[in-house]
Amino acid sequence: MNAHLPLSIQLSWLIPLYGFSGVLLSLPWATGWVKRNGPRPAAYLNLLMTVLGVAHGSLILAWVQQNGGVVIEWPWFETSGLDLRIGFDLSLTNLAALEFVTIMSLLGQVFALGYLDKEWSLARFYALLGFFEGAMAGVVLSSNLFLSYFVLEMLTLSTYLLVGFWYAQPLVVTAARDAFLTKRVGDVLLLMSVVALAAWAGSLDFEDLYAWAAQVKADGSVSPLLGTLIGLGLIAGPMGKCAQFPMHLWLDEAMEGPNPASILRNSAVVTCGALVLLKVMPLLQLSPVAIDVLLIVGTISAIGGALVAIAQVDIKRAFSYGTTSYLGLVFVAIAVQQPIVAVLLLFAHGLAKALIFMSVGSVIATTNCQDITELGGLGPRMPATTGSYLIAGAGLTGVLPLGCFWCFGLLVDGLWPNYPWLVPVVLLTNALTAFNLVRVFRQVFLDKPHPKTKRTPEVNWLMALPMVSLAVVVLLVPLIFHRIYPIAGVEVVTMVSMVAVVVSSLVGVASAAAISLDKFGSRSVFKPLRTLQDLLAYDFYTERFYRSTVVAFVAFLARITDAFDRLLLNRFVNRIGSSSMVSAEGLRLAVSGQTQSYVLTVLLAIVLLLSALVWWRAA
Repeated sequence: MNAHLPLSIQLSWLIPLYGFSGVLLSLPWATGWVKRNGPRPAAYLNLLMTVLGVAHGSLILAWVQQNGGVVIEWPWFETSGLDLRIGFDLSLTNLAALEFVTIMSLLGQVFALGYLDKEWSLARFYALLGFFEGAMAGVVLSSNLFLSYFVLEMLTLSTYLLVGFWYAQPLVVTAARDAFLTKRVGDVLLLMSVVALAAWAGSLDFEDLYAWAAQVKADGSVSPLLGTLIGLGLIAGPMGKCAQFPMHLWLDEAMEGPNPASILRNSAVVTCGALVLLKVMPLLQLSPVAIDVLLIVGTISAIGGALVAIAQVDIKRAFSYGTTSYLGLVFVAIAVQQPIVAVLLLFAHGLAKALIFMSVGSVIATTNCQDITELGGLGPRMPATTGSYLIAGAGLTGVLPLGCFWCFGLLVDGLWPNYPWLVPVVLLTNALTAFNLVRVFRQVFLDKPHPKTKRTPEVNWLMALPMVSLAVVVLLVPLIFHRIYPIAGVEVVTMVSMVAVVVSSLVGVASAAAISLDKFGSRSVFKPLRTLQDLLAYDFYTERFYRSTVVAFVAFLARITDAFDRLLLNRFVNRIGSSSMVSAEGLRLAVSGQTQSYVLTVLLAIVLLLSALVWWRAA
């Protein structure tokens, strides 16, 4: 560690520990050791630690903006040429991501105080949120692949625990299990690449890996097959974290968890997964196949997620599939070598999506309903929630001059020269997102009041304060972008791209406004249209396909191994046991109980043994 650096920089290792310390501070209430004053002190302590994390990160960000980024490392394990270090890369992008993560955690925790006001296990929830925050902070600051993988595993565990928070419900248990196992598939593949790089490169620091990748690409010392396998393993982990096809189903099932956790999961968690992919982007240049796979996965996820979202009637699932869609566009931006656009899109989407889920959580908290066909007329009764939804929807689509408008414009400009066939993907995703936002808004906020919503009040101030505060931040996103990345200004987006993005947004809005709510909310009597509705509502029957292929194959192998174990191994072992019992019975009958017989037997055995040895030596 450099002694000349400011104390705030030298103590940067405390930033992930702020979240993890919240876990320890919550334990007395989470375990029931303290019962007299309720679980709220655990929430307040976690909020205090998060505020410290935000303040510490702000100090470091201000210093880095003036003096440039630094890397802080501590040796951890070194043997046989392998050097593993715990290091933090305090670059502008990483610190901006850190502030995003910690601020989202702070707002989510305040929102949870109102949303889970009567939750008996509130302390346990805040302990899990602290673990969640610490893992995310470690991911965005890590300077080497080893630490990134380690904290990604912690993030997977915290996701499992938060999704399964209400563990008494069978659907919640199933959702937590599926989310954990789906992520494990990507994590195992990522681990294979980590081990291979540790053996070949000798170091897992990103800077060392970049130099190694440039060297082996120049001299061709790594075969195309090995480069492809490494690249596919490196993108598999982020694919699972970002809920990309074909590992996207877990994010939809994770909506069974509490809404405050869904706020972070759909904004900060997926951002962390994409940032890991950005960090390994130079390594992907070893394999054109991996780049092509990344491009295909992003395209399928972007279009498929947007299409499935427009057919959902569960209000949380209608926007969780939108997360898959937008992260697909981020994957496309990374594949076509536009990292700045990818980072800007991550932040713009994360802020607006968090605001969307806050407004969704407000609706669920006041109505106890998630089915949009049973909601309506909430606009006049919930002005703060309605305004936040409108701002979030504008921030998610190509509405001038909010964040995603500039992101889409920059992405379209970058795709025109070499990837013109991807431009319709971006515009169609934007149009479908606008369609989905408008049809949910009409159904929930503008339609005739449902009996469940006739007397719906606005949410309490603990939910309204973070929601309105985040709405202001979403409106200020273009200014924030211009301060952090001056390239993201109006002067770098061509007029053609601006018009294309605006037109695609208007097409989506007009299409949703023209569709009858009654006709859309129910299954059509026209069979082809009903078939299309079912195809989208059930996610192209992906789950059924998995059950009839992958799950069925694994179950078949399990039945074969079970039959082999029962019919062959068990019978063989049982036969050996039976033979031993028969021999024992025979020996029992041969026992006389006379000591002289035993001595004679031992002497005969010794004589036979010595005779055999003499004969063997003479031969």
